[in-house]
Amino acid sequence: MEFFPELYILPAAFLLDFVTGDPEFFFHPVRWMGKAIEIFEPKFRSLCADLSVSGALFSISLITGTWLATFLLLAVTKAVYPLLSICIEILLIYYSISARSLEKSAMDVFRALAKNDLKGAKSKVALIVGRDVENLTKNGVTRATVETVAENLVDGVISPLFFAAIGGAPLAIAYKMVNTLDSMVGYKNEKYKDFGKAAARIDDAANFIPARISVPVISWAAQILSGRGMFAFKAAVKEGANHLSPNAGFPEAAFAGALGVKLGGPNDYHGHGVLKPYIGTCFGKSRIEHIKTACKLMMLSSVLWLFILWLTQFLVVILT
Repeated sequence: MEFFPELYILPAAFLLDFVTGDPEFFFHPVRWMGKAIEIFEPKFRSLCADLSVSGALFSISLITGTWLATFLLLAVTKAVYPLLSICIEILLIYYSISARSLEKSAMDVFRALAKNDLKGAKSKVALIVGRDVENLTKNGVTRATVETVAENLVDGVISPLFFAAIGGAPLAIAYKMVNTLDSMVGYKNEKYKDFGKAAARIDDAANFIPARISVPVISWAAQILSGRGMFAFKAAVKEGANHLSPNAGFPEAAFAGALGVKLGGPNDYHGHGVLKPYIGTCFGKSRIEHIKTACKLMMLSSVLWLFILWLTQFLVVILT
């Protein structure tokens, strides 16, 4: 029987994340990416008076360099010992996925709210959202948690597995650099509105297709869990574009329909109010139980997406 390693890489990486989550006290490429961004940002800022140009060069250089370094690492190890190359590729794709850690972080907020520890819940949710949390009510914390579970389903699962299926670990890790750049320099504040513009635009482009693919996947998961698949799909089609981000609104709207909750709305970021439109306007307020349901929906959507990609790879292998 012929061995096709490509059919085992994605499931193995996903299983590793499912069982262990992100390693907190071990090597992680994203930490290196963060360090690289901190080191090279001032060097690129001084390259050109036009910060939009230097920011674009900065982002493109780091993304390309990340892809190239990963590609060379796998090429060298494959030439020396092919099995080692497969193991490294599994490990790198595992590092690009964050389903289990997302669930853990969201459930930490849930447990704090369940104990009526609003202060503790705010400190937990502050670790996973970009908005200011000081003035959030219990409902505001709940809504923020559900929204970040929905949005990070794309950033932490759908997109990295999508790029891993297309271009293996090099493309998956390059995507993580795109995502890390956006989270660190993609802000629309005075410091990064020009320098971080390219990073934000590249992130938008990278997530454009995965964000829209997430809608039928979430709807399928919602149908299995609660029979609300059509609610999820209709909400995403109707209100997915009602967001300041070109991508985040689609998974958020699908979650809103699946859970029957209203998401979005005004929030404070870095001391400034941002008027975001509401999503799921016909639904009621989120309750703390919706955090747990959102986590189940996110995990099942992740499994279904993995199955879709694996089945596609399987068909490609047997038909070629």
